[in-house]
Amino acid sequence: MVKEQESSILRDTSIAWARRSYHRLHMEHHLTTLANGLRVITHTMPTTRSVAIGVWVDTGSRDEFGAEAGASHFLEHLLFKGSDDWSARKISETFDGIGARHNAFTSKEYTCFWTRMRDEDLPVGLEVLAEMVQRPAFREHEIDSERSVVLEEINMNEDDPTDVAHEQFITALWSGHPLSPPILGTKESITTMSRDTIHDYWKRRYSPKSTVIAIAGHLPDDIDHQVEALFGRWEGPDLTRDLIPPTVSANVQVRRRDTEQAHLVFGSPAFPRDDERRFALMLADHVLGGGMSSRLFHEIREERGLAYAVHSFRLPFTDAGASAIYVGTTPSQTDEVLRIVRHEIDELIAHGLTDEELERAKGHVKGALAIGLEDAQSRMTRLGRAELTGLEHLTVDETVARISSVDQAEILDAVKGAYAGPKVIGAVGPFDADDLMEHIG
Repeated sequence: MVKEQESSILRDTSIAWARRSYHRLHMEHHLTTLANGLRVITHTMPTTRSVAIGVWVDTGSRDEFGAEAGASHFLEHLLFKGSDDWSARKISETFDGIGARHNAFTSKEYTCFWTRMRDEDLPVGLEVLAEMVQRPAFREHEIDSERSVVLEEINMNEDDPTDVAHEQFITALWSGHPLSPPILGTKESITTMSRDTIHDYWKRRYSPKSTVIAIAGHLPDDIDHQVEALFGRWEGPDLTRDLIPPTVSANVQVRRRDTEQAHLVFGSPAFPRDDERRFALMLADHVLGGGMSSRLFHEIREERGLAYAVHSFRLPFTDAGASAIYVGTTPSQTDEVLRIVRHEIDELIAHGLTDEELERAKGHVKGALAIGLEDAQSRMTRLGRAELTGLEHLTVDETVARISSVDQAEILDAVKGAYAGPKVIGAVGPFDADDLMEHIG
């Protein structure tokens, strides 16, 4: 194993940073920390002609209080409105003028602004992102116009019963915990959110100390200096986040609607993001409901024709996690579907996977991992998310080795830890919570 190497302190103008280089197997990335606390992590892909940049900020819906509900996502929209020197139109025209793709997303724990472009246009992409993140104008008329856009997004979410069922599941699972509120906020919170509230949230949560800039692709030798020139004088406070593992009890949360299809999310509390059992759980999750060869897909859709869509998924966060299954089915078949789900989970807890299933799952996960990291965008995302959330940076080869080493004992331990806890249901359909209570006993 190659050790992490510390180099000497480098100085450029008045700014100093400590540079650490990582060389592991077939992947190389560099982590640089500027004097203001900003982390810059880069990965060079010499055979590509594109570059992906992500500005990852350690703030999401769990960091909001009271009137700030939805502020993280609202800010994601508003930063594209620009600064005093850059209008929203100028930002759009600049990106369009170089053929760049650009967007942003908000989660419960972080926000990311990203762009992808030709390698020679890297300085332009960096300049636009630097202006957006560090110097937003927060013009009143633009806040009001974007407020309407966010409200329409909430309406769209409310019209999608699948989204509502997932929100009901999270509410049932983590009621009262900071992970529970919706990322979009509520109609009331967005309607009443003032410019001062938005500005103060940005000032409190957007800081070089809470930000990672991840860049992957065909990079110039002076990439660190380019980032330092644009972000090196940014100032901001240290950030804290209270981590309180939630207490989960068996619960059912239903949004009653006279729909043609019932939307069900069934699950249990599981592991935080950095739990070592995550590799084994990834494999078990694939066998349970991760694909067209999974147990749930075969039993519910292929054998019985009870659903068009059925899949399992994981929700990993810093201090909590969940394992869950989504099914969309005819309301009259809800009880039968939930009984099958419970049976398949109980079988998994009691017996784990067969040797054939385990090897097939390993092959799938390793193949998907390799294919998914072939472009600059996916490499940037992997690096940025891991650095921001504190996960160890594993190369593809190291991750494959870890997956390959998972044995049946690890599978059973992970399955029991992830699926044996209190059962929780979130649902949308023409029934009440009492109608589903028997399935969580």
